[in-house]
Amino acid sequence: MGELEITWLGHAAVFVRTPGGRRLLIDPWLEGNPACPEAYRGWREADLVLVTHGHFDHLGDAVRLGRESGAPVVAIHEVATYLGGQGLGNVIGMNKGGTVEAAGLRVTMIPAEHSGGISDADGRIVAGGAAAGFVVTLEDGRRLLHAGDTALFSEMRLIGERLRPRIGLLPIGDLYTMGPADAALAAAWLGLEDVIPIHYGTFPALTGTAEAFLEAAGEVPGLRVHVLRPGETYKA
Repeated sequence: MGELEITWLGHAAVFVRTPGGRRLLIDPWLEGNPACPEAYRGWREADLVLVTHGHFDHLGDAVRLGRESGAPVVAIHEVATYLGGQGLGNVIGMNKGGTVEAAGLRVTMIPAEHSGGISDADGRIVAGGAAAGFVVTLEDGRRLLHAGDTALFSEMRLIGERLRPRIGLLPIGDLYTMGPADAALAAAWLGLEDVIPIHYGTFPALTGTAEAFLEAAGEVPGLRVHVLRPGETYKA
């Protein structure tokens, strides 16, 4: 087994190289993402793509990536149906509470408190089902959580108790998601040991900051915070 490598691509987009060498992209908003490093904007290498919900800044390049890489794309049923309608063949639809084996990884879909409509080519909002997050069981048994876009909600305690994620990617930007203080409490309720803040700094409206999150997270015993710049990689 190799190291786990997590590269933040700006906003909620994350590239993960697993200990077994699989290439995982989560919420692959790349080409239109102002925070995404240029080297990743046309990225086409993936073994698995996960989409937390249908908003443009998360669905992003899923269709292009699915076509160019041939990797399965996992999403909630309604988003998966939409992707199939865009001509994408290798799509896995699922729902919250379910688990699927894909690309040698065990992927569990967890709840998120957020909306999930899809903007179509005409600018209309079409049904995208519910927003979600994922817990991915890696080859070495560690569990990685991507919360998607979410508010703080009490069932995070149950997610922590049942699934025991130890490394988490949590939104901190406020306005559309929880802010820094709620994200720190989420990390505590989820039982995380290591956390990477995401979904902040992309637009002026996202006022949550890494500094505020570091301050709030300092109240959580044993929690390690890893603040990355877009393009930087955390290894463990």
